[in-house]
Amino acid sequence: MLKTIAQLSHEFGTSDFVKGGGGNTSCKNASTLWVKPSGTTLAGLKPETLVAMDRAKLGRLFELEVPANKQAREALVKDVMAAAVLPGQNARASVEAPLHNSLRGTYVVHTHAVLVNGMTCAKDGAAACARLFPDAMWVPYIDPGFTLCVDVNRRIAEFRAKNGREPNVLILENHGIFVSGDSADEIRAQYRRVIETLRAEYKKAEISTALEFGSPTLDEEVGEISGLLKEIIGNEAAAEVASAPFAIADGPISPDHSVYSKSFPYMGPLTRYGFEKFKAKHGYFPRVIVTKVGVFGIGPTPKVAQLALEFAMDGALLQQLAQAFGGIKFLSDAAREFIENWEVESYRAKLMT
Repeated sequence: MLKTIAQLSHEFGTSDFVKGGGGNTSCKNASTLWVKPSGTTLAGLKPETLVAMDRAKLGRLFELEVPANKQAREALVKDVMAAAVLPGQNARASVEAPLHNSLRGTYVVHTHAVLVNGMTCAKDGAAACARLFPDAMWVPYIDPGFTLCVDVNRRIAEFRAKNGREPNVLILENHGIFVSGDSADEIRAQYRRVIETLRAEYKKAEISTALEFGSPTLDEEVGEISGLLKEIIGNEAAAEVASAPFAIADGPISPDHSVYSKSFPYMGPLTRYGFEKFKAKHGYFPRVIVTKVGVFGIGPTPKVAQLALEFAMDGALLQQLAQAFGGIKFLSDAAREFIENWEVESYRAKLMT
């Protein structure tokens, strides 16, 4: 089982399905769940790095009386999840482990596939899902972590009662897709069906599945802007990476985008006043900067800058794809603020960068 889920993790750990530390995988028997550690990549997962958890202890999460305060609730849940980790392990289990535990399939592969999220992050995503995948379970957006796991656990029970079967495909608004099955081939077949169906929809709508760029960026112009950013922002722009222009998404699309490229790009004049005004409004300096020359990802390290630009491109492609389903749907302010202040995401981002 461990070798099989590691192989599936590598197959679905490509940029078409996840970026950064996104997505997670698991396998299980009657007593134990093995799940991807938080802050690691699917592509780099090894059988021995999976976190083994006591399924019975993990299941007790759904019996908790949790505090109303979000921070207190998440702290309590983190402690309970840590107690479910079997002895002799130091890694921290994925925050979505309880959701994996709720699904009956031996294997579960959760990704943020770009072609899927072109639908999940669209205004008409729910209607499109019902039309294209009537056997799947659509989940309206809810804060990730314990709240999401509780909500999905309830929805799965209702789905079973209504349909007399397990939902093998869960499609989560502004988030991604969960696929469960008792064999690797079942997982692959379900993903293939979903991706091929959506690819056909984009083709029918005459929307390219590749991000469209403007004219290439000139090295000398990049150098000038890079120097200016370092002068204005300091260490937060110690590293930068640039691309040719593209149609940036100017709002928060998913938890991953808010974590790695921040919820909003900077699109104003390259002045100290402009950046200080941005920071005063949002509480942080931007990770993505849009100029007439191109789009810049910046950060204190090259990895942070690279991830910022990768997720900016991913968000732009999602915005492009979402036109097939009524246009892009950004996260609400409340959802964005939860992500920006969530300890779990800070931990995951720190491990990745």
